[in-house]
Amino acid sequence: MRAPAPARPLRLLLARLAPRTLRGRLSLVALTTAALLMVILTVVFNTVVRHRLDQEADDTLRTRAAAVATTVDTRHGRVRVLETSGDRLLDTNAWIYAGGRLLERPPSGPGELTGAADGLAARGRRACRTVHGPDTIRLCAEPVPGGATRATVVAALDLAPYRSSARTLLLGSFALDAVMLGCTYALTRLAVGRALRPVRAMTDQATQWSAVGSAQRFTGRGGPAELAALGTSLDSLLDRIRAVLRHERQLTGELSHELRTPLSRIVAELDWWHARPRSDADTKASLGVVAEAAQSMRTICDTLLAEAREGMTTAPGTADVPTVLRQLATQPDASPSVRVTVPEPLTAGVQPALLERIVSPLLANAVRYARTTVTLAASRSDDGIRIEVTDDGAGVPAAFTDLLFQPGKRADPGDGHSGAGLGLPLARRLARSAGGEVSYDPGHGPGARFVVILPAG
Repeated sequence: MRAPAPARPLRLLLARLAPRTLRGRLSLVALTTAALLMVILTVVFNTVVRHRLDQEADDTLRTRAAAVATTVDTRHGRVRVLETSGDRLLDTNAWIYAGGRLLERPPSGPGELTGAADGLAARGRRACRTVHGPDTIRLCAEPVPGGATRATVVAALDLAPYRSSARTLLLGSFALDAVMLGCTYALTRLAVGRALRPVRAMTDQATQWSAVGSAQRFTGRGGPAELAALGTSLDSLLDRIRAVLRHERQLTGELSHELRTPLSRIVAELDWWHARPRSDADTKASLGVVAEAAQSMRTICDTLLAEAREGMTTAPGTADVPTVLRQLATQPDASPSVRVTVPEPLTAGVQPALLERIVSPLLANAVRYARTTVTLAASRSDDGIRIEVTDDGAGVPAAFTDLLFQPGKRADPGDGHSGAGLGLPLARRLARSAGGEVSYDPGHGPGARFVVILPAG
């Protein structure tokens, strides 16, 4: 016999009926929790009420039986029922026994009730019993105190009013539960919707701010404390997005700026070659110029893309200047030696990686042309943090000073040192992107001195 297939359609149906939104799911969870709690409370409450009503019925029966017992005389060795003015009222639903013998019974008592009363009287002690039939009847036996002869009074009570009260309370409890569940669901949806409203607003603002590059922040906007961590994360995300956008614009600008010069040389050389017929030597010379410019463009692209792949960013941050300079000083070879002079603790308002990329080309240039010593000095100035890179080499030729920061320009391409003439321009643009500047000090001699100005942290 094949085992029943798993209830996959039921799971699919439940998955389709499940709320799609977070507010709907939270409201459903709150509704389910409230329903379980109310069911438990309703069951407990009605059980207690039913037990209490049963106790009240037993107390009423015992009180009635005690009242009937006052009319029974057990003196002189026999049981005698006294006549009183309320005999008709007392005799209603009451049986009187002398030992096991029935003395009086209700005028309209059914036979099954009399049998149940006989059984209770035979016990000779206080006892109660419920008889179920067309009507639910409760009987209680009460021994008559005093006297040598045992007498017992059995009283009966119709439980219909008590059962009716219990059913009314149960229906009222269900109605109240339904109203409470409806209110719970509506209030939960309203509360969750109001609680999630700042999240929706933050999402819309994040989309808008990331598109327009706004400098606004989510933190400190007076929202709930629970959203502080989300606001901090969104602020960090916006900072990264803005840094990526700045880096992209910077890379695009650098490529456009750097490629313009060799591309102009290629266009000019081709225009000159097309202007009139050229000899083979002229053509070969023109092709050499074009090849040199194309190689320069390739070098520029490789250098700038390498900078981009290193993840350079101008996002806010601070850098400990002495630490960064000492790390840079340990990177070059021992000859020439690099000396670091920082008389006081200094903090620059840029990231350590950005500070390193600004100073590295200047230091590499100084190490390349120095004779014996390169000095890295940092101090505080009116403009922020001042960093000086000084070498004791031959210095920069006066005729080449104005071309120092032109991309692809070198004072002496045949000096035997490698380089594409892009380090100094890159250092200047990185410094300017952070609100600083890189300049050459023409008054220093012998040797060369480059000055970096960066905002203080």
